Amino acid sequence: MGTGCGILSILAAKKTSEVVATDVNPYAIHLARENALLNDAHGKVAFVRADLFTAFDKMAMFDVVLFNAPYLPSEKNEDQSWLASAWAGGSAGRDLIDSFLSEVPRHLKRTGRVFLMQSNLAGLDETLARFEYYGLKSSVVARCQVPFFETITLVRAELYNI
Repeated sequence: MGTGCGILSILAAKKTSEVVATDVNPYAIHLARENALLNDAHGKVAFVRADLFTAFDKMAMFDVVLFNAPYLPSEKNEDQSWLASAWAGGSAGRDLIDSFLSEVPRHLKRTGRVFLMQSNLAGLDETLARFEYYGLKSSVVARCQVPFFETITLVRAELYNI
């Protein structure tokens, strides 16, 4: 989800046989396709322009979902450009994160996993609580301090075993 330049889809394609990369931004999809071609991953990655899961059937299921969400707090009309859509996450930085969290459990295979990248500015505790609310156990697997003001966190989540 939110493939951007396509780097994660290219890396995933080296580890698996089939990858679907999505982004709402048509320019990101174009760039990701070019990068996949340049990195010998084009035949293993399907690129889809979509807002979260909108392009998929309600029954579409995935083994792994990676999402580097737009997570920085932003004003409502701060910037409406395609570039800003890559980082602008709404007033609390959670607009897309919360939508994603409510949808991803329905598209995750029983043994599937979610990896979500987000900033501490978007409320990590809220993310962990919402994963729990939607039936997923989650944990922080990596953190990176960014100079001056922010920590980027990678969260892993999976369905509770029933």
